[in-house]
Amino acid sequence: MSLIKICGLSTPETLEAALAAGADMVGFMFFEKSPRNLSYDRAAELGSLVKGRARKIAISVDADDAQLDAIAAALKPDGLQLHGKESPERVAAIKQRYGVLTCKVIGVSTAEDLAAATAYRDVADWLLLDAKPPKGAVLPGGNGVAFDWSLLNHLDRALPFMLSGGLDPANVAEAIRISRPDGVDVSSGVEDRPGVKNPDKIRAFVEAARAAFASSR
Repeated sequence: MSLIKICGLSTPETLEAALAAGADMVGFMFFEKSPRNLSYDRAAELGSLVKGRARKIAISVDADDAQLDAIAAALKPDGLQLHGKESPERVAAIKQRYGVLTCKVIGVSTAEDLAAATAYRDVADWLLLDAKPPKGAVLPGGNGVAFDWSLLNHLDRALPFMLSGGLDPANVAEAIRISRPDGVDVSSGVEDRPGVKNPDKIRAFVEAARAAFASSR
């Protein structure tokens, strides 16, 4: 696979930029502390614009069933990205309840962190490996921080994984070359400021990632 995901979209203009550039997945954030957080009405509006051009992914953090039900009703997502401390049992229950692609985010700063990924092998459809947030950070992701991609040489690749954390148009090719992911995910790396995406940066990221995937085959 060679998937490209633009995460934290919040306006029709930037969503269209991601779709027109050829992103495979577009991510919508449901976490009140995030500058990218969406209301359910806004999510429904944006989701209706996708029209099958990409997969819609809903991002949540330790959401309960009531919140996930509301997200599912508003966005009608093709996948759920779980960015909290959800246990393997919780991930399995969510996958069974909603019947869509289920992604578990694993925070990485050392090789030992990758061991946590093995617990999700039989319950998640794919993993998203993100940099652990800096100490004291409010957000679990979207902090613009990268980790040592060479750590992924030791990863059990039984599950497909997307790489995230500190990616941008300038470094995504190198990240793909080193880590050989099944996909890449970007949020803050295509923003002018937290929560404000730049259409030109979105296009540049997709072009750079697509070229890097093509040359790595």
